[in-house]
Amino acid sequence: MALLKPLESLDASHGRVRPGDKQTMAMIAGASQPASVAPAGQARRALNGASLAHALHDGYTDLTLVMLPVWQAEFGLGYGALAGLRGLYAGAMAALQMPSVRLAERLGGRAVLVAGTVLAAIGYALAGLSGGLLGLCAALALSGAGSGTQHPLASAAVAHAYGGAARGPLGVYNFAGDLGKAALPALAALLLTFMPWRPALWLLALVGLLTAAAVWAMVPRFGGAEPAVEKPARGAGRGGFGLLLAIGMIDTGVRMGFLIFLPFLLQAKGADLALIGAALTLVFLGGAAGKFACGWLGARFGLLPTVLATEIGTALAILAVLALPLVATLVLLPLLGALLNGTSSILYGTVPELAPPGRVERSFAVFYTGVIGSGALSPVLYGLIGDAAGPAWGTVATAGAALATCPLAVLLAPRLPTRPSLP
Repeated sequence: MALLKPLESLDASHGRVRPGDKQTMAMIAGASQPASVAPAGQARRALNGASLAHALHDGYTDLTLVMLPVWQAEFGLGYGALAGLRGLYAGAMAALQMPSVRLAERLGGRAVLVAGTVLAAIGYALAGLSGGLLGLCAALALSGAGSGTQHPLASAAVAHAYGGAARGPLGVYNFAGDLGKAALPALAALLLTFMPWRPALWLLALVGLLTAAAVWAMVPRFGGAEPAVEKPARGAGRGGFGLLLAIGMIDTGVRMGFLIFLPFLLQAKGADLALIGAALTLVFLGGAAGKFACGWLGARFGLLPTVLATEIGTALAILAVLALPLVATLVLLPLLGALLNGTSSILYGTVPELAPPGRVERSFAVFYTGVIGSGALSPVLYGLIGDAAGPAWGTVATAGAALATCPLAVLLAPRLPTRPSLP
């Protein structure tokens, strides 16, 4: 994949790790050249396969947005039922994170990841066969359950492949999900202009099956031996994962809460619906770039300075959106999108450092379950603030929440591993 070529320079700079050195290597906070666990070519293939899985499953998740108007017309559904369909997919995905990890501990991470990808594809194929709302709900729940394997297991595959060098590659993996969110719904919209929705879903299910085969071929087996990054230095990591999870949940809530208010803020500045759509695109494009860049910035400069920069920058940019006129706001939105989304890559890259030995997959599952749950519940909280005090004060609340992550990051920094641990 051309988008992943920057990894070649990473691997070249790291070189091959001699077998006798692997046990002494650990992630040094702020270091720029940690050693990878797998050989360079194998690590690249693992990242490419995990990124491909992330793109597919995130694309499947947002594919429901394109299909909602179609299903409304086909089955005569109201808005509540349509919201329930999307919530059903997301709920099944969140609920199956931990069970998929437990299954991976018995069958292997690659096998469960591929099986989940096949299951997600079959779910959409069955959705194309559904004759009513009940069948459609069952198919979407099945597909969502399959997608529940992706986040914890694909992330763990990258962590196992790169070990202490996983921060930057996890940023690339995170970025790939945004590519899928853009590509798969766009492909679905294109197919719907040429064919009925049922054959379109069958073709998209075929894409999923082909992706599963590619993931099987590219991702090596994982789930047994642990990378060195999972053995933090003595005294490091105690209480760190809880702080990391709290930062991730608050950060996700800020992002989802602000996006609720942004269309109304733009409308108040005089934007029409077409311009609001273009503005959201600017935010999403900036967000994808931020995910890609911040993973590498976190690896280069460390968690604390990078998180402080992105979160303080997020708060200032959100407040600027309230104060600036429309044109200046549009210019600011790509940067705001990068700041809103960039922190997530830094946090994902830190999960392996704080995971107990043998618990990388479980740690990713807990982390993703927390942030997905926050993304579902936080908009309700900010919406209530907006109802009570107006959208401007709801927006101010999101900026304040972004700043609230800064003391948590300060508390987290000393708990990160700072030196290699010997066996």
